[in-house]
Amino acid sequence: MEELTKELEKKAEILKAISHPIRLCIVKNLIKEGGANVTTMQNCLGAPQSTVSQHIGKLKASSIIEGDRNGTEITYRVINADVKKVIKALF
Repeated sequence: MEELTKELEKKAEILKAISHPIRLCIVKNLIKEGGANVTTMQNCLGAPQSTVSQHIGKLKASSIIEGDRNGTEITYRVINADVKKVIKALF
């Protein structure tokens, strides 16, 4: 039973992480585009870079996305299969 509770808590944390409209938009677009950098996301969302970066930090902390560095640019992509399923079901 304890194992089930831990699994449910983990899934609930993932849902909380993507429940904000900006984070949901980031994840949706990263899946659609296969990856993007902060500037691309900022232009798409119309939000300041600092705001986008804060939301990226929360998504990274939740192990939903990860970034690949190429020089000074970081391209983010969705790495969580459950999140991909949720986004596919929603959109």
